[in-house]
Amino acid sequence: MAKKQLSRLLIGIASLLLVLGCGEKKKAPVIDLVTAEEPQIQYATGFTVQHNGQFTEIEVTAAWPGSEKSFKYALVPREKLAVITLPSDAYDAIVAIPVERMVITSTTHIPSLEALGVLESVVGFPNTDLISSTATRQRIDQGLIKELGTNENINTEVVLELNPELVMGFGINDTNKAYDIVKRAGIPVVYNGDWVEQTPLGKAEWIKFFAPFFQKEMEADSIFNDIEKSYQEAKLLAKNAKERPTVLTGGLYKDVWYVSGGKSWMAQFLEDANTDYIWADTEETGGIGLSLEAVLEKAQQADYWLNPSLHGTYEELEQANIHYLQFSAFSNKKVYSNAIRKGATGGLVFYELAPQRPDLVLKDLISILHPGLLPSYEPHFYRPLQ
Repeated sequence: MAKKQLSRLLIGIASLLLVLGCGEKKKAPVIDLVTAEEPQIQYATGFTVQHNGQFTEIEVTAAWPGSEKSFKYALVPREKLAVITLPSDAYDAIVAIPVERMVITSTTHIPSLEALGVLESVVGFPNTDLISSTATRQRIDQGLIKELGTNENINTEVVLELNPELVMGFGINDTNKAYDIVKRAGIPVVYNGDWVEQTPLGKAEWIKFFAPFFQKEMEADSIFNDIEKSYQEAKLLAKNAKERPTVLTGGLYKDVWYVSGGKSWMAQFLEDANTDYIWADTEETGGIGLSLEAVLEKAQQADYWLNPSLHGTYEELEQANIHYLQFSAFSNKKVYSNAIRKGATGGLVFYELAPQRPDLVLKDLISILHPGLLPSYEPHFYRPLQ
């Protein structure tokens, strides 16, 4: 009798342990971000990435200029979606990774995706004519990337038909109604602020923002390290220049001349190219609006003139405003533009690729502004006016 009672007791304990064990398996773990590892972000200031053993957290702190709101996104491996419990309302979107179908909204997104080898994930883009990339244009021609209208008024019906796992958003504020419709349909919208960065290497480092969506962090680190090394080597080379030429930027738009501010992306290029940029001592991070008279007074004798609006020839400049002829750079044929090289449908190569390849921009400028330092170099973006 005692043996039967002992046997029943052991069976009962085993059953209890089995039940408790099953209960534990069904309980999803709550992730503690205290153990997260911080990837190395050296130059970019608009986003952070935290990894742990279960998922990745990305925070975008500057989605557009002056943004006071941060956006947090949780990137969860597909196989772990069912077993991870995330704090409610802690994230603006939860994204399953690696992403297989996505919509992007800025041409600046394309070079990073191409470099990471994940261009096939892109299924939609607003205003595809703006794209200059040959590889991406081929996918558009094949019908693999659909036209979505304009970024401010995305065709949400087409987006919903495409059923992407993610829309990579671009905006000047958070009032895009099309994005609200997409989010209500259950499609995550992730804001990308690469265009807000003000330093050349800061913009390029946004490849590390794209990488976690595809579990390509190691590839992104390697790609960026090569770009950084190339940029720093070019910067050192520029220091060998015996002279610092004076440089004027921009051109008239409706009677206002916009030059690059002293804390802008372009001003940093000109500093690293070892030039005397005429507005280098200003504090603006964007353009500075000036009158023609103010620019003439300060920059009439500038050695070089870069980016004269969208004009590509001296004849166009003269027709646009006869006063352009008063600048020494015009009469000496020292005007160069980054808007001449275009894709098959008119997209500007510079605005698409330059943010991801600042090393090529810097080498372009060095080859133009310091003839002799890169004697066999063929500029990638900049062309002389004809």
